[in-house]
Amino acid sequence: MTDVIEENENQENEAPAALSTIERAELLLNQDAAIAERINNDATLDEAIDPSNDEFGSHAHPEQVQMRVAKRSLMMKNGVDPYPAELPITHTIEQVREQYDGKLEAGQETDDVVALAGRVIFLRNGGGLCFVQLAAGDGTPIQGMLSKKEIGADSLKEFKQLVDLGDFLFIKGRVIASKTGELSIFASEWKIASKSLRPLPALHKELNEEQRTRKPYLGMIVDDKMRKMVRNRASVVSSLRRSFDARGYMEAETPMLQAIRGGAAARPFTTHINAFNMDLFLRIAPELFLKRMLVGGIDRVFEINRAFRNEGADGTHAPEFTTIEAYEAYGTYDTMAELTQSLIQQAAIDTFGSTVVTLADGTEYDLGGQWRQLDMYESLSQKLGEEVTPQTSVEVLGQFADKLGVEREKVENHGKLIENLWDHFYTEDPHQLWEPTFVRDFPVETSPLTKSHRTKPGQVEKWDLYIRGFELGTAYSELNDPVVQRERFVEQAKMAMAGDDEAMDIDEDFIEALGVGMPPAGGMGMGLDRLLIALTGATIRETITFPLVKPINN
Repeated sequence: MTDVIEENENQENEAPAALSTIERAELLLNQDAAIAERINNDATLDEAIDPSNDEFGSHAHPEQVQMRVAKRSLMMKNGVDPYPAELPITHTIEQVREQYDGKLEAGQETDDVVALAGRVIFLRNGGGLCFVQLAAGDGTPIQGMLSKKEIGADSLKEFKQLVDLGDFLFIKGRVIASKTGELSIFASEWKIASKSLRPLPALHKELNEEQRTRKPYLGMIVDDKMRKMVRNRASVVSSLRRSFDARGYMEAETPMLQAIRGGAAARPFTTHINAFNMDLFLRIAPELFLKRMLVGGIDRVFEINRAFRNEGADGTHAPEFTTIEAYEAYGTYDTMAELTQSLIQQAAIDTFGSTVVTLADGTEYDLGGQWRQLDMYESLSQKLGEEVTPQTSVEVLGQFADKLGVEREKVENHGKLIENLWDHFYTEDPHQLWEPTFVRDFPVETSPLTKSHRTKPGQVEKWDLYIRGFELGTAYSELNDPVVQRERFVEQAKMAMAGDDEAMDIDEDFIEALGVGMPPAGGMGMGLDRLLIALTGATIRETITFPLVKPINN
């Protein structure tokens, strides 16, 4: 007997068998239909639902969702559309608050009639008077008051029966101030504008990381910080576009699908086009196509668009991100340093009102003034206590790396060792590069698209910009010699053959374009998401509205 009891308990504790996507969707549709059938057969709301889910099992709707589905069915039975296409709206919530806030005394009424809609975020159902708080998309609230005397007993009863937190509600009525002084709409009409079938998360609790990343639409409803991030992102993009436009830059769109990966040292995502029966790459950077536009006579060009890199994901890296790239004929990396500093400082002013921004932890960060500059070889030599130059051998640099415990790479050269040693001293501690800093003049081996330095053999005219210890952007005096570019591509291809997953391919079409003639130019690239990190102190997942996350069932 004991064995039988234990077997039954084990069966009860077993997780329900997984359903395919279509199986669960069909199950939910069948449950919706069963609820609607019971409502149409005059069942009450309570009678229409199955709280224990005896009929449909643990994969079906929870009780709260069933009740809202039943309310939807009741509305449809009574000839009321739960999702009307149009509403006679005359004002937004923001407009009413702007017009009347602070202008009415407690208990004062007006004859001004407005009609507006918003999401229900609070409900208090009394006997003959109900209170509802509606929120606009930006969170701006307003109170609605529904009185039995004003709308009638039947309408008030229906309101109590059908309206839930999360619904979009339309109300029409006079603008008044309640007895407590709350700006309110004293409703003469109401209508559900969109029936919410799923309950909102608790409005007084912060969302956890899972909720924020997997269901960002919930965060935008209940979390003012998430709404602000969406608006700040849009404001920064608008500021960048205005600044580019004021400098005579033209905005371009270049291919996302590319036959040859290039423009950066990164591991790409691959895909396949059936029409051509060939593999393609999701772009890792738009650089080589924007340079082709310089060849074609578009002397100042920029793009703000998506790029994809099949690499790690952490607080400053995402596999899908937004990149900003700009190229200016007859400019240099110095030109792009001035441009980049100006773009970022103006974006801070336009979005936050100052170059001193307040970060997520409450601290302030100053982006103003002229930014610091640091030479890579000189700064590394200072840390090592011994001078290193572009002529320092791989063997000597390797000895430094081994002594310091710097990880060695499978495919190694002078440039990679220099950068890895420099990273060891400067990027592992963010305070080394806390203030905005342009790190300049990199090794030639790691910068295949960059013009050689005019006065420093073995180095190239490139800078990386660091803010608060992380890399935000990079810029070059662009390489426009097709012979040298082919040499650099060949070196990259050899590195790829030796096992370097981030090395570039040889792009002969790009070399041919350079052969037509590209003017001397400066080019710049930075991540928009990282720019938001710099301006707000958020993580990259918080700056991206819909970050890529691993599915729960994987």
